[in-house]
Amino acid sequence: MATEVLSPAQQQSVWSTLRSPGRLRTEILAGLVVALALIPEAISFSIIAGVDPRVGLFASFTMAVTIAIVGGRPAMISAATGAVALVVAPLVKSHGLDYLIAAVILAGVFQLILGGLGVAKLMRFIPRSVMVGFVNALAILIFTAQLPHLLGVPWLVYPLVATGIAIIVFLPKLITVIPAPLVAIVLLTAATLAVGFSVPDVGDEGELPDSLPTLFFPDVPLTWDTLTVIAPYAFTMALVGLLESLMTAKLVDDLTDTHSNKTREAAGQGIANVVSGFFGGMGGCAMIGQTMINVKDSGARTRISTFLAGVFLLILVVGLGDIVALIPMAALVAVMIMVSVGTMDWHSLNPNTLRRMPKSETAVMLATVVVTVATHNLAYGVIVGVLTAMVLFARRVAHFTEVVDVADPDPDTRVYGVQGELFFASSNDLIYQFDYFGDPKNVIIDMSGSHIWDASTVATLDAITTKYQAKGKAVTIIGLNDSSAERHQRLSGHLSGNH
Repeated sequence: MATEVLSPAQQQSVWSTLRSPGRLRTEILAGLVVALALIPEAISFSIIAGVDPRVGLFASFTMAVTIAIVGGRPAMISAATGAVALVVAPLVKSHGLDYLIAAVILAGVFQLILGGLGVAKLMRFIPRSVMVGFVNALAILIFTAQLPHLLGVPWLVYPLVATGIAIIVFLPKLITVIPAPLVAIVLLTAATLAVGFSVPDVGDEGELPDSLPTLFFPDVPLTWDTLTVIAPYAFTMALVGLLESLMTAKLVDDLTDTHSNKTREAAGQGIANVVSGFFGGMGGCAMIGQTMINVKDSGARTRISTFLAGVFLLILVVGLGDIVALIPMAALVAVMIMVSVGTMDWHSLNPNTLRRMPKSETAVMLATVVVTVATHNLAYGVIVGVLTAMVLFARRVAHFTEVVDVADPDPDTRVYGVQGELFFASSNDLIYQFDYFGDPKNVIIDMSGSHIWDASTVATLDAITTKYQAKGKAVTIIGLNDSSAERHQRLSGHLSGNH
């Protein structure tokens, strides 16, 4: 029987996956692997934020289940994250858990508002070099996050990690029915229990909850003072969460050759954070490492895997916590190291690629990586990367503008031609390109090879005209295209002031 060939979009269909035992098995196993990988991460992020591990674990459960239903990017994993933990840690230290939960709920409201205002459309202004830097920085952060589990530990940890990596690398060459990371976790856990190895395990990371999450209403006064305390943290959380989520969604789009609804994803993140807050969770956003495990390593493509990751997480920590606590951290470290290796864009670091790539593009990528790794905040890295790209682009485009002496039709007339895109960066030097003293009494400036983009250029043209008039010479501007002519006519003569 011929194998059914499905398009990438069809692979994302929940209903068709439910009717396909093979694809459904992939989604179920992927959800299980992700759930196992979420546990130590959520506990670690809870510690960073200064809250009980249950706060991070409940956030991961509620975020994953909610985003599976309301999110715009199928198969992407959202849960408690380190970036959010870093943002809220000072608030927890100064005001406690109730203020944190209030801030999480408000952050979700901010994300809903930003999603409705179309913030997702700003993704088009993020250059490819920033995306490459984002991916490479994530790979570095994922790897460095494993170092505490590799330093100052029993020597048995190292062969266990090496064995786990070997299983993940070589098993897919023999069998692909079961995700290699799941096999590595099961086999290494069984080996440590059978032989009695004494190595760090999940239980050492923190106490697992023994009850289901319940509705939680923060005990904070509904006053303006409370709002002024939580609003800055909530807004920063909202921006960081949206930026990480939308960037991760774009990465998954490229990996799966599909397009996701970024506006719905932005709103979904808001809803998920509101739900997380009302169940006592610390909030979060998309997780690149767990998403890569789900999509790239396990082959998941639908919302089923995301939903089951949350459900399995709750079952594991509440119902099977005693068993999960026995999983050696070496197994999870091996999984995350391979996620790091798979996340890195190695092609971008190839010497041949670096030689061919414009230096400005490489500078943008490196700026994104350095700032992200130094601050452990992806939002800062992306913002610096985008600003660097804007500055370098403006500088490059500014050099494309030139003024040439076109003709001298008669002794009393000189014709200049202006070529290039005129905006604040390129038009500032335009005023120095003319010979105000030596030119004849009639000067014609031909703008047919250029375009006016902003008021700065109109102001510069006015200044040029004024300088010539001060010398008793007349200036005529010709060749403006329709939009440039409209902008020039509307603004010319109205931009000077007393300052």
